[in-house]
Amino acid sequence: MKFFKAYLKSHKITILAFVIFVVLFIVSFVLYHLPAAAVMYPSVLCLMAGILLFWKDYSKEYKKHKILEQIRRIDFSLLEELPEPDTYQDEDYQEVIESMREQYKTLETSMNIKYQNMIEYYTLWAHQIKTPIASMRLTLENRDSREARKLSADLFRIEQYVEMVLTFLRLDSDYTDYVIESCCLDKIIRCSVKKFSSEFINRKIKLRYEGITEDIVTDEKWFQTVIEQILSNALKYTRQGSISIYYKDNKLYIEDTGIGIAPEDLPRIFENGYTGYNGRKDKRASGIGLYLVKRICTNLGIGIKIESELNRGTTVILDISREKPEFE
Repeated sequence: MKFFKAYLKSHKITILAFVIFVVLFIVSFVLYHLPAAAVMYPSVLCLMAGILLFWKDYSKEYKKHKILEQIRRIDFSLLEELPEPDTYQDEDYQEVIESMREQYKTLETSMNIKYQNMIEYYTLWAHQIKTPIASMRLTLENRDSREARKLSADLFRIEQYVEMVLTFLRLDSDYTDYVIESCCLDKIIRCSVKKFSSEFINRKIKLRYEGITEDIVTDEKWFQTVIEQILSNALKYTRQGSISIYYKDNKLYIEDTGIGIAPEDLPRIFENGYTGYNGRKDKRASGIGLYLVKRICTNLGIGIKIESELNRGTTVILDISREKPEFE
């Protein structure tokens, strides 16, 4: 109906001219007092011919419209052929579209090259920076002083940021693969917690974890990245108290007694670069951590939900049932 109205509007002059000619034809016959049959017969013939031509042209235009509608849904870069032009105006439009398509392909190629160069540079940087980090780690291992412990903690955070960069790069890489297999959930959690053991000790944060006997079907490396990022956030925003990890009804809960998240920030915490109220207070926040967690969980088919109350704490819930998550 929408196309029909648009068609009538675009052909209103032609339709109006046809109606005027038919009326003039009838009026001429009436003025000369010709028999009604002589008037009606040619009038009906003209009307039928007009309807036939109208329907033929409408069908042709509608077919072209449907083709263009299908083309509109595909990737612009894959566009190869447009419907055959009927008028010089159609040809002009198609030449403009073809010119834009060529410009688009050139721009896309240029952007892809720049993006690939950027990815290669940051990947190289992230791998090379690990060498001085490892060297500093070895130097600090033989020292046991307050300053050395502080430097070790800072170095650990640097390592976490480097890993975050690598994770970000791997997520969009064409070579990222996922090995989905049965994994020991307890092993993944203990490995993740072990990385943050010095943080727990130095900041006197209690860990409440009694072990989990369940196995899960997932990619061990990527799921461990999720756990580590959640623990990193929990430690960052928990000044005192505890962090609890437990498993219930096919869901993994990571709960802290930290500063919590403001209610107005909860709907946007998974957005890239969004830091919210806590991030504005803590200048170190990047707003990337939970974005990466959400991306990885989506790729692994894991549901994630965050419940929080300001100044009371935050609970991250991971639905690892491998069925359709209760929450996205």
